[in-house]
Amino acid sequence: MRRAAWALLLGALALTGCAGTGGGFIQGPAHPLGPGGAGGASNGAAHKVALLVPLSGPDAGLGQAMRQAAELALAVPGAPALTVADSAGGNAAQAARGAIGAGGEIILGPLTVAETRAVAGPARSADVPVLAFTSDPSVAQPGLWPLGLSPLQQVRRLVAAARAEGRSRFVALLPDNALGHAMAAALEKSATEAGLAAPTIRFHGAGMAAMTALVREVSDYADRRGPIDKQIREARDKGDRKTAAELARQPIPPPPFDALLLADTGEQLAEITSLLAYYDVDPPQVRLLGPALWASPRARAGATLRGAWYAAPDPAARAAFVAAYQAKYGVPPPSLADLAYDAASLARVVAGEGGFHGRALTRREGFLGADGLLVLAPDGSVRRGLAVFRTNGAIVSPAPLRVGEAGS
Repeated sequence: MRRAAWALLLGALALTGCAGTGGGFIQGPAHPLGPGGAGGASNGAAHKVALLVPLSGPDAGLGQAMRQAAELALAVPGAPALTVADSAGGNAAQAARGAIGAGGEIILGPLTVAETRAVAGPARSADVPVLAFTSDPSVAQPGLWPLGLSPLQQVRRLVAAARAEGRSRFVALLPDNALGHAMAAALEKSATEAGLAAPTIRFHGAGMAAMTALVREVSDYADRRGPIDKQIREARDKGDRKTAAELARQPIPPPPFDALLLADTGEQLAEITSLLAYYDVDPPQVRLLGPALWASPRARAGATLRGAWYAAPDPAARAAFVAAYQAKYGVPPPSLADLAYDAASLARVVAGEGGFHGRALTRREGFLGADGLLVLAPDGSVRRGLAVFRTNGAIVSPAPLRVGEAGS
């Protein structure tokens, strides 16, 4: 997902961390850390952490907020020293080399996928791990973890929740754009992981004509409706209006799937959901699933999403981080600041345990931060513990608080 979409997701929608986390990390179930790091890193002061964020240009305000969030996470005796470099204006690779040359042992950031790709080479050559703030999983590799909320994390959680409900036949109707293709790849991977049959995936362009043909085809409407229409015609031909009327009221068989993944928002979402209703793709036979963007009333305005689900961080615990940030800086943090706070908190924990080696970063139990359960895998992939919500905001399935719980 592009950084703009991630900013909308975490900024405008104010999506946040798992309930009960207290805003810091839990190193396994027994070591909770509060905002700012109570229970911190008494042995970490000898280590150095580098933060790469935009301090100039159009994103300078966001970069400053992320810097403040990282400083808040490290505001504890014994925490590692923080150096900050400006990654704006194509400066990310140079900033990374400078940070490494100054003794930086782990890099937090940069912000965008392009900057992350630029930083990957210098960091890999120096064997310095990177906790990047992009949500694009294509940059993941051993030693480099994209911390942003990805389509795969969302779809994997939705598939698990739908399976728990007894659903196993997945279809996707997705926009022919970057997000749509990312959601498609995520569904294919999640279905394979779950041992399910390969999902049917179709992409659509803009406009009702393209979407109408696609919904009619995928829903198998002709074969579902055709036999009833034939019986209605036969009854009318015989002059049996009563039977014809009764047949017209008869529900048609459900479509050949029981879970449908969408990724549209706004006007296109309203259009495609109106078509689903017209072609009798309805709950409870079919569960609609969608992106965390649906948390925004703007994103789903005018859409018919009865019973629909999306996966996202649970907002219940972010209050602790927000309160700590506001108490120190006088304003609430933008949501992307959560990533910098969690990355710096993770660095503080690991530094206190002897440094930023792979085994410490990829501990099996993961971490709990302001945006929930976070597990770094050796290959660079990232798992998050997400809650499943209805579009009215009700939680269907809570976010897991530790590895091994449902949905983690």
